[in-house]
Amino acid sequence: MLSFFGLKNGPKQVQIEGVDAAIVSDGKETILTAALKAGIRYPNNCRVGGCGACKCQLKSGKVKELTESAYILTAEELKAGYILACQSIPKTDVVVHVDHIDAGAPSHPLVTTGGTITARRALTHDIVELTVTLDEPLRYSAGQFAAVSVPGVVEQARSYSFARAPSANGNTEVVFYVRAVPNGVMSNWVQGDAALNHRVVVEGPYGEFYLRESGSQIYAIAGGSGLAPVRALLEQALNDKCNRPVVFVFGARTQKDLYCLDDFASLRAKWNADFTFIPVLSHEPEDSDWKGERGLVTQFIEKRIDPQAQVYMCGPPPMIDAAIAELERFSFRANDIFFDKFLDQSHTAAPEKKAG
Repeated sequence: MLSFFGLKNGPKQVQIEGVDAAIVSDGKETILTAALKAGIRYPNNCRVGGCGACKCQLKSGKVKELTESAYILTAEELKAGYILACQSIPKTDVVVHVDHIDAGAPSHPLVTTGGTITARRALTHDIVELTVTLDEPLRYSAGQFAAVSVPGVVEQARSYSFARAPSANGNTEVVFYVRAVPNGVMSNWVQGDAALNHRVVVEGPYGEFYLRESGSQIYAIAGGSGLAPVRALLEQALNDKCNRPVVFVFGARTQKDLYCLDDFASLRAKWNADFTFIPVLSHEPEDSDWKGERGLVTQFIEKRIDPQAQVYMCGPPPMIDAAIAELERFSFRANDIFFDKFLDQSHTAAPEKKAG
């Protein structure tokens, strides 16, 4: 029988070791996209080559790499043939080995749908809340994100976390927090009035940032628009009648960068266990009227964290890297630390992540 797989510009087979059936890449999509479309719970997070969550070992075949992976993968991993699935398009049929596929990860159909920006609200001087009404329902888990593009305005999709807990039967309305970044085409466009009532394309869900089952303390850290997935995660936990103790440290520069404080006060009042919410300002003027905590979020790890805690972090890479280094001082296990780095054009040459 004549096979069209493996032709130069045609579809390519991708065999993931340990997965019974091969999947198919259309010749233009990455290994990760093809796997997610096939319903495989492939580990992923940023989708722009900035986190390394989707790394896999190329056992046979050839791929086209969209970005340089040497700054994410170690020299040993590169020598062993590791690649980033989110940045690798098969040039031939390929076989890959994935070190770990999380059987408990969220599994929802990957949906691409149109939508309309039906509300825009300023949360701070540089963060807006966008409400998008979708043409068809989209199911996701709290902590996940979607790829959003604006036909005719921003063709390259940007990734934004859902800022609300999901509905049981899928959402026809989703909410994102978008922070303006220097030279961010999408993030600055949505700050203006032109965004309201504009059509967008939403694809998702993506990501493996979700609340794992446990009875231990939830220790959360967020900075900037990283508040979105943490809010969704905690709202969902409240809906599920979670009774785990929570410490949530929200890092910002000054008082003008704080937002949703009343929302978290309400969440704390409804929580079924101890809930400590700590806003921390790193650059607040010394002579201001701020009576709360000052400094860096890392200063509150030793004071507040339970040795058996699960740690959930969302925000800019420097904040997360510093927090991980601090956690390592106390011998926290890697499998108890979960994070989502919010990348923009200053962090990677690839398309903006979350903050774009």
